[in-house]
Amino acid sequence: MSRISVRGFAVASATAVTTVGAVVGVASGSTPAADDNNFEATAADTTLLADIPAGQQAQVQTASLTQQADAQASAADAAAKKSAEETARVQAAKDAKSKKQAAEDKLERERQAKKDKEAQERASRSEVRSTSFAVQSSYTVAEVQAMARQIVPADQFQCFSNIVNHESSWNYRASNPGSGAYGLVQALPGSKMASAGADWMTNPATQIKWGLSYMNGRYKSPCGAWSFWQANHWY
Repeated sequence: MSRISVRGFAVASATAVTTVGAVVGVASGSTPAADDNNFEATAADTTLLADIPAGQQAQVQTASLTQQADAQASAADAAAKKSAEETARVQAAKDAKSKKQAAEDKLERERQAKKDKEAQERASRSEVRSTSFAVQSSYTVAEVQAMARQIVPADQFQCFSNIVNHESSWNYRASNPGSGAYGLVQALPGSKMASAGADWMTNPATQIKWGLSYMNGRYKSPCGAWSFWQANHWY
């Protein structure tokens, strides 16, 4: 049995495609002219299928088909691997985007919850409780302080009390002839308190409500006003 070279197998298996195709191409003039020496050298080293004994032609053709199948399978595996890698990459990108969005949503919810809590706290501090007191011709310090405890939020009362102690010693008729300041919180001028009630000169409750509203509006709370007062001795 004659030995057939690997090159012979390759050429024999591709006879129908390469050799015939080359001949047809040259005949039709569709391919560039090849170097004669190279062509002759290639032809000299080529084993044609017709030159192989008939008993071995089937083996050559089978080997060729096997090589083609292996090459196709390898290409398919490579394509499948590339596709899987691309799918994994796309999924990883989607997962990362989803995680980032979830983290941003969580942060936004926490920020909003904090804002809502702060707003509730401010509303609680600024709330002027709806209260009514019997009108009297005069009020004791204890009565005025009792009014204040019902109007001012509990967590702000001490700060409110500290300011009133320094400004008027809880005297709702306290007046400063030099500046025109008047009342428990020494509103300047005293007529400002008319926005809380026409009886601002004689009703401690009206003065307390106005004072609380003023402290909340300018310092956010009586405690904020007290902190400013401690640093400046006025508010």
